[in-house]
Amino acid sequence: MEKTYLSSQTTLSVTILIGLFFIGLGYLNSKKISNNKNYIVGDRDEDTFSLTASLTASALGAWILFGPASAATWGGIGAVIGYSLGTAAPMFFLYNFGPKIRKEFPKGLTLTEFIKKRFGIGILKISLILILFYLTIFLIAEVTAIASLLNFISQVPLWLTAGGTLIICLLYILRGGFKLSIITDKYQFSFIVVIILMSFLLILKNLDLPSHEIIKKNSPNLIDKNYLPNYTAGLTFFIAVAATNLFHQGNWQRVFSAKNNSILKTSLIYSSAIIFLIVFWMGYSGLISYSLNSKVIPDLAFFDLILKDKSSLIVIAILVLAMSLTLSTIDTLINAISSLIIVNGDQINKKLSGKDIKDKTNLIILLLSIFVFILASKGYSILYLFLLADLLCCAAVITIFYGFFNKKINSTLATFSIICGLFFGLLFFPSQNFQTSILVGNLISEDNFSNFIKTNLLFVSFVISLVVPFVMILIYSFRNSFK
Repeated sequence: MEKTYLSSQTTLSVTILIGLFFIGLGYLNSKKISNNKNYIVGDRDEDTFSLTASLTASALGAWILFGPASAATWGGIGAVIGYSLGTAAPMFFLYNFGPKIRKEFPKGLTLTEFIKKRFGIGILKISLILILFYLTIFLIAEVTAIASLLNFISQVPLWLTAGGTLIICLLYILRGGFKLSIITDKYQFSFIVVIILMSFLLILKNLDLPSHEIIKKNSPNLIDKNYLPNYTAGLTFFIAVAATNLFHQGNWQRVFSAKNNSILKTSLIYSSAIIFLIVFWMGYSGLISYSLNSKVIPDLAFFDLILKDKSSLIVIAILVLAMSLTLSTIDTLINAISSLIIVNGDQINKKLSGKDIKDKTNLIILLLSIFVFILASKGYSILYLFLLADLLCCAAVITIFYGFFNKKINSTLATFSIICGLFFGLLFFPSQNFQTSILVGNLISEDNFSNFIKTNLLFVSFVISLVVPFVMILIYSFRNSFK
């Protein structure tokens, strides 16, 4: 008989109550949306608290309950720091890029507007493909994560949680758009911070020894400065998470929604600090969990600690936390995908334009939700697709954002550098068993590569996808400076 922490009836009741709370909140606070611009960025009057809360809540999905702790069990303290910095770093990048792009596009709605003006239609289409692919994978990941969690806690069928979560979110976000996402984010942010703080106090209180002594005694390699995965795992997560989040349309909607640049910068500083601390704690809990039980399932490392006593109140608190994390991220992702289709739909298909574009977009979102529901109901591990989406963004991030400062990067160079970065990155991108790649072990025998490359394929592929475009741009700029 499989272990359960709460009856399925209680779990579903709590989930439905949380859903009804946010649906009710949505309908009470929704107002008539005057135009598509309001649907995408609201009234552009967000203050420091609402922007900080929204940036934080939308950045922290249900993945933080699984990913950081899991990474810590094999990547050590380096993976924890890399994951934390990677999740918080985009806020620092937006601190620099945000005000500049706001100045150039005072009525801006998306990053793609800047890409279109700077590089033209070709790069815009490439960017749209990778951004929409990334956001869709992220959406599937979030729904899969909450479905897996409820299944773990009380054996609730995956399809029931996946369908219920999507319906709850669609019922309020399609009605109220961005402004409603901001309002619900404030409540979700409050729940997240309070429950994470409670988990911090509860876990440390129940330990027989100080946490660092437990780790040092039972898993010293995870905090050893000579343990190589501490560095490669940390850098891998930093590169992957930081690069992809720079292309997250939800972040750019919030950049354009700030009342002024001062509020934007302050909110980005606050949210980056909060995000770092929360992700760091979730990763650190994995170090503690693994040190207490080396046979723990990596994805469940946090739960192995927090649910040890099987207290119903703690399980319900985790449910509230998980639903808050999930809904805050899902409504951001759905609204982000909607906004991209509304603004750039005619670049995808000429039929995606006109006065009824919002109705067409809602239909696309409903069809997409069915696709997400089907995949999430299967319980597939989507980590591999997530990493592939990360690679796409890594191949484009240098060209797009360096191109903001370097006007010598034209459309042809941009296209060529992104394609080359992706091509060479894919050559080293690991297969699903993470042991070989297209180049290593297939086109060329593994014996011809160093042990470092063979054991760090993911890290190597990300670094190459970043370095190749950068080198190409430098060579082009250097050659032109002598003409």
